[in-house]
Amino acid sequence: MLTKYLTVTGRGEHEITIEKSRFISHIARVETEEAAHAFIQEIKKKHKDATHNCSAYMIGEQNQIQKALDDGEPSGTAGVPILEVLKKKELKDTAVVVTRYFGGIKLGAGGLIRAYSKSTSEGINATGIVMRKLMRVISTTVDYTWLGKLENELRSSTYQIKEIKYLDQVTILVYAEEAHKETYTSWMTELTNGQGEIVEGEMLYLEEAFA
Repeated sequence: MLTKYLTVTGRGEHEITIEKSRFISHIARVETEEAAHAFIQEIKKKHKDATHNCSAYMIGEQNQIQKALDDGEPSGTAGVPILEVLKKKELKDTAVVVTRYFGGIKLGAGGLIRAYSKSTSEGINATGIVMRKLMRVISTTVDYTWLGKLENELRSSTYQIKEIKYLDQVTILVYAEEAHKETYTSWMTELTNGQGEIVEGEMLYLEEAFA
């Protein structure tokens, strides 16, 4: 599993007009090629009256699944430029469909490449990008007398609290990067004078906005 990677926040849509042609970019996070195909077909059905529905997607930890489709535009002028934007932005598990309603003015090969690139880039920026970091959830269970101290220390630290469970004792669950888990455990042991029960839990991805 990758320790961190970039992808889009979810679904998004953005429209621009270039030389009277409408370019509508549709963005989605997809984790399988089947999901990418389903998304593309959904957009093509929604915009079946459009001149073109060009698309590209990049899926997998090592970007092992890549595809670009021109959908009737001159070869290499639509799907590939869309895919190149995904590569440039280093996005994984992302599919893009750019719908074009022809406005009567031909753009030429260079103009098409620039138009599809711009539409894709602006669509992705409008949708938003997140950094997904692989984190270890670590729980610390203590008597309630420790809660105030631990909560204050954690909230002024770089660690993020996932949840606090209030039972017979209090359990604080915190996200810690795998590389920092031993540092976190030692710090928590020191804060609780060794009286906390510290347990390593599941690993999952935590998302944060990426500028």
